[in-house]
Amino acid sequence: MTAAPGRVATVLSMGNDTTTNDVLLLEDGPLVDADELEATLGWTLKPQGLCKDDACVIVPDPEAIRSGDQLDVMAIADLLDRPAAADEKSGLVAIGAPRDRRRAALRDLRAPDFVLPDLDGMPVALSDHRSKKRLLVAFSSW
Repeated sequence: MTAAPGRVATVLSMGNDTTTNDVLLLEDGPLVDADELEATLGWTLKPQGLCKDDACVIVPDPEAIRSGDQLDVMAIADLLDRPAAADEKSGLVAIGAPRDRRRAALRDLRAPDFVLPDLDGMPVALSDHRSKKRLLVAFSSW
């Protein structure tokens, strides 16, 4: 695959929004240059695998995460056991929390802290209401 015309993507990864010209969102998924992987996802590709701080994840088939000279963001998310979705039309790539973190939240009945705008556009964090009962209503048109 060539680095054919694609859209620059915004990567949303566990609250860290990244916009970089080096992430291209093509028809078959988002691609990133290896030297931009750490800035985009926080992981680096080393001979021993994908590494972040002291942790490394073995990459059984390094060619499976490559697309030409670039790395396949969706394949990397899969190796890291993180759900991921890409939308070419909107230019967004979303990468969720690792499975063990999601399971712990369900087991402990604790929602992760997040910040959303209220009806007046002011940011409100879930943790702002720590000692109160909360009801979160989510809606999607799709």
